[in-house]
Amino acid sequence: MHRRINFSDNSLIRTAGEAGTDQALRRLTSDEWASSLKQACANDLVGIDPKAFVGWFSPFQVHGLKAINAGSNIGRVNRTSQHARRDGLEDYSLIFQLTGRSAIDHNDKLLELDTGDLILVDPTRPITVFNEPGGVRHMALHLPRRQLVAHLGFEPKGVLHRGGTAANRLLLQLMIEASRGNGPSDALPAAQMQLVVYDLLAALFAPSGDERGSAHTDKLFAGICSMIEAQLADPELTPSVVAAEARISVRYLQKLFSARGTTCSHFIHSLRLDHASRLLQRRALSRSEEPLSEIAFACGFLDYAHFSRKFRERFGHPPSTHSAIAVRKSTSDMALPD
Repeated sequence: MHRRINFSDNSLIRTAGEAGTDQALRRLTSDEWASSLKQACANDLVGIDPKAFVGWFSPFQVHGLKAINAGSNIGRVNRTSQHARRDGLEDYSLIFQLTGRSAIDHNDKLLELDTGDLILVDPTRPITVFNEPGGVRHMALHLPRRQLVAHLGFEPKGVLHRGGTAANRLLLQLMIEASRGNGPSDALPAAQMQLVVYDLLAALFAPSGDERGSAHTDKLFAGICSMIEAQLADPELTPSVVAAEARISVRYLQKLFSARGTTCSHFIHSLRLDHASRLLQRRALSRSEEPLSEIAFACGFLDYAHFSRKFRERFGHPPSTHSAIAVRKSTSDMALPD
């Protein structure tokens, strides 16, 4: 018999299950329920008895992300390759089992879901959901593929994660609060809360192995480095700004850099100082009288004293003497051998 997994806070599961009996969730006829589900994704329903049917279907938003609160006593839902081609749906779906038990045949695996379990499914691949007699309740969160992959840094697979983890509980809590419109997070900006959702998903679906070999991760990191190089002169360029422009969280940004033995802040400072070195060398070779403070500003430093201190730490001498050293090195490199 399938092992029952309990949350440390069982009231969360009870609250989620009771959401289906809320008076705001009007019971639908079998035809209404089938029509609502097919508007969300193309499928075939098996085992509907119109006379005995019980179900509801309520779409809502979780900080700008589409979600569904649904339940029924339908025995089976099929989504084939033909359905996927027909509706072109690409968003991943994170499915929570609120009550009852189900089994999902997906990605060549048959996975059982008990109360409190969740699973990530890819709608571009065939899916069959088997529900136990008597009815089940689910909540589903739709996750845009591009944003999810960019945030995680890899293409997630359908993997079962059981209830009991902190990330699982927090995600479910956010969804329940959003469905009722009475959560404390409702007052926060949607973009900020979406990053929280993606961070929780990263905690659930992060691969156990080293991600450095991932082609997608390497491409993402290279794009971030190019973006930083293009904006070095902006003194407001910080890890938070970089993460926002890359549409990933600061946490994941730092993870990308730490996997390569550095930090985003250190990378930005290093590029700025390297750029300053080149500008100082160009100043010396062109015999320009450009103020050193302007070179500092051109490299994103608002405070010359701070720039001078960091420059000395990096090169072992102040910017004022770097020009002469650069000229001597340059002329030495250009000298013809005896």
